[in-house]
Amino acid sequence: MPTRRRRTLFRVRRIGIVAAVLLAAVAGSPGSTQAQQNAEGSARSAVPAPAADSEGRLPAGWSVTGEGAARQLVWRADAPVPISDSGVSFYAGDRFLGRPVGEPDGRSFRLTLGAAQLGQPSDLQARTGERRLDAADTERNRPAGQRPGLTARPSTRLPANAVDPGKPGTYRTVTGDYALASIRLPGFPRPVEMRAVVVAPTNAPGHRPLALFLHGRHATCYTGHGDETGGEWPCPAGSKPIPSHRGYLADQKLLASQGYVTVSIAANGVNGQDYAAEDGGAQARSSLVRQHLARWADWAEHPASAPAIVRRAATADLSRVLLVGHSRGGEGVNRAALDSLYPAPADQDGYRGPVRWHIRGTVLIGPTVFGQNPAPDVPSVTVLPGCDGDVSDLQGEMYVDATRGVSRGAALHSAVYMVGADHNFFNSEWTPGQAQAPAEDDFWSGDQRDPVCSPGTATRLTARQQQAAGATYIAAAARLFVAGDDRVRPLLDGSGRRAPSAGPARVLTHAVGARRAPAFLPDGPVSVDGGRLCQEVDENESAACLGSGTNGVSPHFAAWETSKEPGRRAVAMRWTAAGSTARVRSARPVSIAGSQALAMRLIVPPNTRDTRLDIALTDAVGHRATLGRVHLDGLPGTGRTASHWGQEVRLPLTAATRAGVDLHRVTALEIVPRTRSGQAWLIDSWGWRAGTPAVRAAALARVDIGRLTVKEGDTGVRTYHVPVRVSGHGSGTVRLFVADPETGRTTWREVAVRPGGRSPEVKVEVRGNTRFGYDVSHDIFVKAVRGAVVGAHRGGVTALNDDPAPTLTVTPASARAAEGRSLTWRLSLSTAADADIVADIAVLPATGGAELSTTDVDPQWLRENSGKEPLPSRPLSQVSGLLLFAEVPAGRTSTEITIPTVADTVAEPEETVRLRPTVYDGSGTPHDGPEFSGTVYDPA
Repeated sequence: MPTRRRRTLFRVRRIGIVAAVLLAAVAGSPGSTQAQQNAEGSARSAVPAPAADSEGRLPAGWSVTGEGAARQLVWRADAPVPISDSGVSFYAGDRFLGRPVGEPDGRSFRLTLGAAQLGQPSDLQARTGERRLDAADTERNRPAGQRPGLTARPSTRLPANAVDPGKPGTYRTVTGDYALASIRLPGFPRPVEMRAVVVAPTNAPGHRPLALFLHGRHATCYTGHGDETGGEWPCPAGSKPIPSHRGYLADQKLLASQGYVTVSIAANGVNGQDYAAEDGGAQARSSLVRQHLARWADWAEHPASAPAIVRRAATADLSRVLLVGHSRGGEGVNRAALDSLYPAPADQDGYRGPVRWHIRGTVLIGPTVFGQNPAPDVPSVTVLPGCDGDVSDLQGEMYVDATRGVSRGAALHSAVYMVGADHNFFNSEWTPGQAQAPAEDDFWSGDQRDPVCSPGTATRLTARQQQAAGATYIAAAARLFVAGDDRVRPLLDGSGRRAPSAGPARVLTHAVGARRAPAFLPDGPVSVDGGRLCQEVDENESAACLGSGTNGVSPHFAAWETSKEPGRRAVAMRWTAAGSTARVRSARPVSIAGSQALAMRLIVPPNTRDTRLDIALTDAVGHRATLGRVHLDGLPGTGRTASHWGQEVRLPLTAATRAGVDLHRVTALEIVPRTRSGQAWLIDSWGWRAGTPAVRAAALARVDIGRLTVKEGDTGVRTYHVPVRVSGHGSGTVRLFVADPETGRTTWREVAVRPGGRSPEVKVEVRGNTRFGYDVSHDIFVKAVRGAVVGAHRGGVTALNDDPAPTLTVTPASARAAEGRSLTWRLSLSTAADADIVADIAVLPATGGAELSTTDVDPQWLRENSGKEPLPSRPLSQVSGLLLFAEVPAGRTSTEITIPTVADTVAEPEETVRLRPTVYDGSGTPHDGPEFSGTVYDPA
């Protein structure tokens, strides 16, 4: 039988979390693990998968199963995969393949291949965040950079900002909790708690602004015994909820001292069930946030009805709300802001009441953004932790980049890159030494010390330092977005100022929006000489901005649902001589008249030093002016970090004005390297002017993709229409992607949308059959281009298998073998299936007589299946972790399992072993198969 392969070089260990929640078994169905998500991530259409080794074998633990549209790439882990915010991803080397769907055992993960052919031999990998799950991760520990052996060095400290928002205010504060009746959310079978901790000023006059915090996806329960945690909800007997919502008390106390009412809400009920949500729980988290806001609106109108802690606090002003979300909580509060402006379809939303609040801004800390669908007219600050080991691609950058051109562009969208910060430590309840439940540093460096992110390096922040910096920048966002104090804007908009309260943290920022005027945007109608327009997401390495050999990744190039995505470009430059100009030309003259400076977001490779670039502008009649020279050092980075990040640089336009350049009609931007060799990428450029304008939400169309679930039928071909709903106001354009279930490839088109108009039509053909197999998912995705927002970004049609699973029998029911021989059983199916039928086989205590022991079986077999040694001798049923594995591949009807025994010279009675399989056949809940047994006797 195929035994479970144990890899001793790698331990899955993220705060002891085991994926205890069983995932729905059918790959791609809306009832399965988010239909887009495995235990934690989104199920994406696969690009052609990497292949087997030179002898045609896939790496250990990997297989390809099924046929036609049901053909899948499968990886099976040795133990349940831990919970994380980012989820499980499949890679070929550094090339992203997709996020698989998990199976109920928490170990098997499947990614649809369809008819895609396997390519050349490659390094297949399963990762969660920056951790390799399927083998030792040594390759990704190499330091990045252009110079071998170069490690990070501290940069010159930025000048201090005139106003420091991290200083405590003068108000006294009060802290307390409230617990309300649980609520039901669409698609979640169990109620979700309504609990929160409040920290508020007690002596602040008038109504005070409200700041609401939402934590991310973490373990839900702990026992208090060692590292035992779980992901169930409600928590089982003997365990209690992890108080993740109490992890921001320091942030709350700082804001409360400054006059804000703060509330941090619990979301364990969402975390314990979001595997069943197509969007990973974003809509559910939004509903939960707005349910709490509705209660606060009620209490502001009827104070006597409020909980005791709310009555003791200053009255909240719901017209001035700041939302703060961490990890999946960041995606949740972004959706809450979007839903507050453009309501979600009623059948998807867990809150259907009126909107009695105004969200002035959001703070998103290490957020996920699976939909890449930010709220464009709600100002935001996104904190990107430089040593994030969970959401390690720093995909939250899309809350900045994906807003460009969608709406009016008045809202400031800021990215705050915090060198040396990890994912967990922003929440004290996820921080070792501070948390009640087991916790750990999420940046995992294996057996090798990471020169940037391992604790104790010059760049890595301690938990206290990171938390102080986080609190300071949350307070900066509150002061800018809610209080309207423009003096803190330089801390957030790329002006190059630091907050003394952030201590030694090195923090860099850039932004789009506010008073920026579009200048040269590579996504637009531009051409390039002396460089190349590169694709931010493209499986073709010659077109991609970063090739697979690049050490580290870029937040700007974070992958989405497709292996190739139009409309996302940058300008790549590589030079081997000073003066080799890269020229970006606009097809139409652009106006930056009235701007004070030209702002650019430029990437240089991590750890490089003193890249010098001269910047010039040319107008429509040929007037040219050199604006000045920029100097850039690369961010500290290694192969495990996302340090290819665009730093904002600005040059005054005074030289252009003196040279007579017509700033109403600029046609070319020149970038002239003054170093002998190097590399850089231009993300975009803008005309910049100081200030933060008032933001008014535009009338935008909202698009939500639904999922239709149908039975496949036995014969014929049926045609179905994917539900695409358009609501909101105004008209806009979206980009619609359709994935072919046979090939995994996507096609796309831009479509106009408007409420009341004809919705985009997507037809799906479903072919019937009579053989048991996996469900087949026909997926579509949507992304806003302009004049529109997106709620549910993915959906489609799932054709459910409607044929019964084959039954499993075991022969012989009771095997016999002499010492030194093997016990062998055949596991047979009543008929072949189009899906793998797998089983975990447990060893049960013998019902009578002597039981086969650890010293009666082959020692190597015992090690492979349990990781344990034979001595001391004990019955097999008492060996913790002993679990056999059997698999009947798709298209076959049987397999064998074997227990090899060893001979000895000791006279012994007959010894028995009793076994019971737990069968995972994709039909729903795992079920027990027939018990069987074996007997070993002394040879005559």
